[in-house]
Amino acid sequence: MNDGGQRRYGPLGSALVIIPTYNEAENIKPIVSRVRTAVPEAHILVADDNSPDGTGKFADELSAEDDHVHVLHRAGKEGLGAAYLAGFRWGVEHGYGVLVEMDADGSHQPEELPRLLTALKGADLVLGSRWVPGGRIVNWPRSRELISRGGSLYSRLMLDVPIRDVTGGFRAFRKETLEGLGLDDVASAGYCFQVDLARRAVAAGFHVVEVPITFVEREVGDSKMSKDILVEALWRVTGWGLTDRARKVGELLGRGPAR
Repeated sequence: MNDGGQRRYGPLGSALVIIPTYNEAENIKPIVSRVRTAVPEAHILVADDNSPDGTGKFADELSAEDDHVHVLHRAGKEGLGAAYLAGFRWGVEHGYGVLVEMDADGSHQPEELPRLLTALKGADLVLGSRWVPGGRIVNWPRSRELISRGGSLYSRLMLDVPIRDVTGGFRAFRKETLEGLGLDDVASAGYCFQVDLARRAVAAGFHVVEVPITFVEREVGDSKMSKDILVEALWRVTGWGLTDRARKVGELLGRGPAR
């Protein structure tokens, strides 16, 4: 999206990188270290869903050693969306001006964080995109790529949003953007949480920018993607699209004949 260069953006403020975790014991220390190296001034919030493998304990150890690392212990596994929403609220309450979404498994490269934050100086929301020129994926099977590309294409067409990577989860928000998205009524928890935020940002008229990233398949641990998550995404996106179309038709019919 393009605002024509008309809007003036204020300073970003301090950044908080939110990393949701569930059974990421082998990944949490390396990913936190990489984030701290890539953006030393940023803070990190590990939002752990009571991981049975002790991820939360390892995060506490990192926090005890580094005042830029914080831990939000949650009661249990409630889904990616719920973890991010809790992290957003924590970040806003603690005065951060930028809230960043990032996976714990290394698929999002911390070394690319400066690119997202630089782009946010002239935007409301920046998406790290696999499907714009310069973006790429590493070590994905063809089937996984087709599912991801297809999901983004279907969402883009169904919801009429001008975003190439609608489902991507490497994102940087201004605090004011999040406050304008109506997060209190976000119900989506899994894969389609990202689609939901993207469509809300477009509908609210926010300036959304995509920057290319390299997405690397995790090497350690298990993917949280499942058939149930994909099914939820499909029916929610379809429902949102049909509802929006019905609303637009109703508005047209409600105008009546010109007089």
